[in-house]
Amino acid sequence: MAVTQITLSEQLKKVPSAVRPTVKAARRMVKAIAPKAKEVAYQSKPPRSKSAMWKLARYSVGDRNVAGIGAFSTYAAIFFYRGRELEDATGLLHGGGKDSRFIRLRTPADAERPALKRIVRKAFALEALEAKG
Repeated sequence: MAVTQITLSEQLKKVPSAVRPTVKAARRMVKAIAPKAKEVAYQSKPPRSKSAMWKLARYSVGDRNVAGIGAFSTYAAIFFYRGRELEDATGLLHGGGKDSRFIRLRTPADAERPALKRIVRKAFALEALEAKG
């Protein structure tokens, strides 16, 4: 029996209405910066806890994950799998994990910030350099 994959469009319908425009703006921004990146919908359900991130999509180059978009109950986030390696003079990147970092997006306009776009470009450029070896 085949398992039906959940599409990102289906996931977006379930994102809280207050956060949905911000998630969509983040998605547009990532796709504009990295049009050749593969977009993969996470096959997950909304979290039970308001403090947990619902991972919606990840963007990869080749077989390497670069960035992802998630939603909380009141804001969206873009996260970077190799965020620790990204330079960020603006202080937008948060997190203290081994590798990943994230940036909170509270409004659709946040997805258009030049500083955020620079970080997204750096993340994809880092993978492009890695791929060239």
